[in-house]
Amino acid sequence: MGSRVIHYHSPVSGLRHRFLSASSRYLLAGLRSGPSADKVAKVRRQVRQWDEDGRPGGHMCTARPGWMTMCFRRPKYKKSLRGIEVNMVDILKLDEDKGLVTVEPLCTVGQLSALLTPLGWGLAVTPELDDLTIGGLINGFGVESSSHRFGLLQHCVVSMEVVLGDGTLVSCSANENPDLFYALPMSHGTLGFLVSAEIRLQRVKPFVKITFQPVSGLDAICSQLEKESRDTEGNEFVECLMFSLDTGVIVSGNMTAQVDPDKLNSIGKFYKPWFYKHVEAILQKNVKTIEYIPYRDYLHRHSKALFWEMEKIVPFGNNAVFRYLLGWTMPPKISFLKITQSQAVKRLYEKHHMEQDFMVPMANLEGTLRTADRLVSIYPVWLCPFRVPHGEGFMHPPTAQSDGLYVDVGLYGMPPPHVQYDRRDTTRRLEDHVTSVDGYQMLYADCYRTADEFREMFDHRLYDRVKATWIGSKREGAFPELFEKVSRYARD
Repeated sequence: MGSRVIHYHSPVSGLRHRFLSASSRYLLAGLRSGPSADKVAKVRRQVRQWDEDGRPGGHMCTARPGWMTMCFRRPKYKKSLRGIEVNMVDILKLDEDKGLVTVEPLCTVGQLSALLTPLGWGLAVTPELDDLTIGGLINGFGVESSSHRFGLLQHCVVSMEVVLGDGTLVSCSANENPDLFYALPMSHGTLGFLVSAEIRLQRVKPFVKITFQPVSGLDAICSQLEKESRDTEGNEFVECLMFSLDTGVIVSGNMTAQVDPDKLNSIGKFYKPWFYKHVEAILQKNVKTIEYIPYRDYLHRHSKALFWEMEKIVPFGNNAVFRYLLGWTMPPKISFLKITQSQAVKRLYEKHHMEQDFMVPMANLEGTLRTADRLVSIYPVWLCPFRVPHGEGFMHPPTAQSDGLYVDVGLYGMPPPHVQYDRRDTTRRLEDHVTSVDGYQMLYADCYRTADEFREMFDHRLYDRVKATWIGSKREGAFPELFEKVSRYARD
């Protein structure tokens, strides 16, 4: 696998990344893939044609191949449902007076940050990996180290345009069709085809002043992370990387225009160490450290190593010689890895690998980490605090008294040999714990809930009401139920 990555995947991925980064700078100059109105009209025609053809496949989904998605699995439903081409990849409009950007659903966060950063703008929430699409993050889940202030990416969306199951084009916002607006996030394309989104921006500065704070003791880690997360005035960015149950580094930061040249660390350069390895080295020194990182480098700090997953794919990828000679090729695109994945590698991941994000209330973080340590003992662990506002939708605080401060617990890797790991049973035990503390699970990952258990975890009341209100005779049955798309049994 490592040889194939070095000789094929990584060079192709590196060249593709550089092409997209360069081309994104010219998107607002009119060099788009086509007029947006024409592309929307094409989506609408395909939807109506599906109905006229007798609804082959029973339901619709996008025609985007399963190997192009960011999760390691391919959806089975792509093989049977009618695929609708939604080839919409462009940045449509930047309104600097209002601080808004309008994009098509397949525009990536890498495209956006390449365009916006030199102009002094940025998304309030920019999930790390370059290839994540805006449509996928809205229909799914988008969290970042600024989420303790702004919530999820979906909470920064101002308005959306959606093509419904009968081909009707509908606009929605907090003031226009609000039920649809609040039901669409996390619906995974089961209410309509998202064709554009208008998103609130923030002014950004050239650098981020980062404080790396090593902490020992689980109680101290959880307490300090909560303290830093609640200090929304003093910390624009907060995350924590845990390297064992009792050791971690809390990483907090603020944007700045001033920089100490002796502490500048341009971690985005291809020859620089992987970010998590850099953080681990600071932990080993056990010294509080301050650095200045270029803003866009900071946004995509986990991209080169896909957090820490690249260590299993290219074990020598962080070696200094490799970084200087071939670091520019990192990381290989997940889509390329999937399309060339052998059955042997697939079985290996199936049996030994976990890729999960569990979102739990801050008050339940310590218990969740102890449970994860007992069941999988995967390290590093990514901790990213975020706010969830009160209101309707799939995810919200359990009671009116809850403050809505949650933590994303990211578990990516292989449990060590001493752990008795069974992918289904172990994941279900983690899901049971998360449900018991009023938490949630990211649905890009394997979900082993039953249909009833899934509804216990995610509040379907608004979703059901929108389907009942918006789905007339022409729209009924156009899309599968959410559970039918995200359940483990819907994916290869």
